[in-house]
Amino acid sequence: MTERARKTPGRRTLLGAAVLGTAALGLPAAAQAAERGRGHGGGHGSLRDLPVPTVIGHRGASGYRPEHTLGSYQLALDLGAHIVEQDLVPTKDGHLVCRHENDITGTTDVADHPEFAGRKATKSIDGVSYTGWFTEDFTLAELKTLRAKERIPGNRPDNTLYDGRWTIPTFEEVLRWAEQEGRKRSKPVWLYVETKHPSYFRSLGLGLEEPLARLLRRYGRDRRNSPLILQSFEPGSVQRLARLVDTPRIVLLSGPKERPWDFVESGDPRTVADLVKPAGLKWLASFAQGIGPTLDLVIPKDAAGRLTTPTTLVRDAHAKGLLLHPYTLRNENSFLPADFRRGTDPNAYGDVFGAYAAYLATGIDGIFADHPDTALLAAADHAGR
Repeated sequence: MTERARKTPGRRTLLGAAVLGTAALGLPAAAQAAERGRGHGGGHGSLRDLPVPTVIGHRGASGYRPEHTLGSYQLALDLGAHIVEQDLVPTKDGHLVCRHENDITGTTDVADHPEFAGRKATKSIDGVSYTGWFTEDFTLAELKTLRAKERIPGNRPDNTLYDGRWTIPTFEEVLRWAEQEGRKRSKPVWLYVETKHPSYFRSLGLGLEEPLARLLRRYGRDRRNSPLILQSFEPGSVQRLARLVDTPRIVLLSGPKERPWDFVESGDPRTVADLVKPAGLKWLASFAQGIGPTLDLVIPKDAAGRLTTPTTLVRDAHAKGLLLHPYTLRNENSFLPADFRRGTDPNAYGDVFGAYAAYLATGIDGIFADHPDTALLAAADHAGR
C-alpha cells in the first residue's frame, strides 16, 4: 500500500461509508446530532428548521454523476443531502431547464448532432465571449433530443460511464420529482434554485423570474415556509423574486473585486467587497435571508493556495440575521486548498475532511458539496466535537 493510499480514502470507501452511515437517515449518534444541528424548531418547511450545517447537493451529486440530471439529483437525495440544487436557464420557447450554463457544449452531446451544426454561435454573456451551442437557441422539444454528459471528464472519468443516460430536465419535471420523493419519504424535498444570467436573458425577452414564480405558485412553493431557496448572483433578480413570491432567498457572492452583472449594467459601483461590509450586509438583509459566498470570502488563501485566517464575514453576516451557505467543496486535490492536497495526482481525493473541519469551524450554516455523502460525514464529525 502506498503512502497516498494509506492517507487518502478511496472514492468507493467514502461513498460506501456514507451510504451505510446515512441509510434512510438512520444515522449513528454523532450524525444524528448533526441532523438536529442548531435547528430552529421542529417544522419541516422553515428555512431555519434546516439542519446546521446544511449539506447542499451541488448540482445534485455532481461528484458521482453528470451534473443537473435526474440521476444526479436522485443520488444526492439518496445519499442524504438536505437540499438539492438546480440552476435554471430558458429555452427558445420559454421553458426553464436545469443547466449550470446556457452554453451546453460541454454538458451535452449537441456537437454530435449534425442537424444542429448551424446553431453553433459566439455570444457575449455578462461581458465574456463564448462559442458553442446555447439553450436559448433551441426549443424544449429540440433540447430533449440531446443527452447529458460529464462536464469535467478529465477530473471525473468514472462519471463518463453515465454519459448519454439522461436528458436535460425541465424545472417542472424536477418539481414533480420532488413531490413524488417527498411522498415516499413523508417529508418535503428541499430544492435550491438559481437564476442564471438573469439580466442577459431579460434582454432577450426571456426573463427568468416570472415563469419561475408561476411554477412555484403552481406547485405550492411560493410561501415563506416553502421547502425551497431561491438564489442568484444578481441582487436585482433576488429583489424581483421577492416581489413575486415569499419563498426564502439567498444572494450569491463571488470574488471581492467582482461586481454583480446587474450592477455593471446599471452603473452601480459597488463590488462584492462592499457587499460583505456591515452596510452592504444590512442592505442584502432587507430583501434576502442569507448569502452564498465563495469559500475564499470565509477563509482567504495565500499566494501558495493555503488557507489563512478566517475573515469576519460569518460574524458580520450573522449579526445582520443572515445565513451563510458558501460554495463549493469538492473531494479532488485540484479543487482543495493546497494544504489539504495529498499526493501528486490532481484527481485523487485529498484530505477533504480536514478542509471541511476548517470551514465548518468558522460557524457557517451550510455548504455546497459535489460529494454530499462526504459532507454529511464531515458534518457529523463537526457535531461530535
